[in-house]
Amino acid sequence: MRLNDVTTTEAIQAVRDTFNFTVGKYPLSAPDNMRTPWYGLFREDTCKVVGNSSVTDRYTPHTTEDVTALVETASELFDGNVSVNCHFNNGHYVTVAPTNENRLSIFGTEDNIFPRIYISAGYDGKPFRASVGYFRDLCRNLAMLETVKATSVSIRHTHSLRDKMRDLRASFEGLRDGWERLGDVVSAMESRQVDVEAVMNSIYGQVPTDEGRSRTIHVNRAESIINRLIRERYASGRGRIDHRQPRVSAWEMFNSIQGHAQHDASRRGRPTEYDRVLLANRDTHVRKAESLLVSA
Repeated sequence: MRLNDVTTTEAIQAVRDTFNFTVGKYPLSAPDNMRTPWYGLFREDTCKVVGNSSVTDRYTPHTTEDVTALVETASELFDGNVSVNCHFNNGHYVTVAPTNENRLSIFGTEDNIFPRIYISAGYDGKPFRASVGYFRDLCRNLAMLETVKATSVSIRHTHSLRDKMRDLRASFEGLRDGWERLGDVVSAMESRQVDVEAVMNSIYGQVPTDEGRSRTIHVNRAESIINRLIRERYASGRGRIDHRQPRVSAWEMFNSIQGHAQHDASRRGRPTEYDRVLLANRDTHVRKAESLLVSA
């Protein structure tokens, strides 16, 4: 579910409406109904398995109310006027966005970024995580820069987070500074030029010399990324690329790689738009590109 320009109360209700089910913990049995020390997590409404592994008797599944507490706190960072996007995939994922007044211009009038708070509450035993990332309107990339300090907080996976709202607010306050820090890093990336071929070789390696599937994949991916780079450079009003010695800003280069992973890369199954965002943010090439280009 996606809801635009709503109050904190409306955002909370959207979360409750989307996640209107519980996840239960049930014992797992061996053949002949033998007891085991393991438990499985299941959606109560569909009986589908949740998560990728079993849990122990000490594990307490979080609830929709725990997620609403995180959304409420994130919404208050932006004075309660936000848009929310809710998604479930082995856990609860919510994106909270403020109004467009929070826009940060990176280049001219066409290359802007807008803050996004990403809330991850998976059933994998890891702490809840809230991170501040960006939406780039030029290419519709939704991304995070994990190497930038102060852009994420981890919250202990404890029961009834709504009873700990004061602690949650204190944890989230640092994300305001994280957005400012992210803006500084992005502006610095825009100011630095990098060699396109050198970056591509560093991230993906040299083109395989042998004819075959691996070479085809490598060449097709490179063409997709370069074409995206050229399109976005033209759309933003930047000058032409010198094909004799192609150099672009580190910011452009990162978004071309991240954008390929989010929008163009082949994925198994039929992932939703939100799933593709999650997959791109976990992509090893994207993370390698960030590590290289943030410090380029």
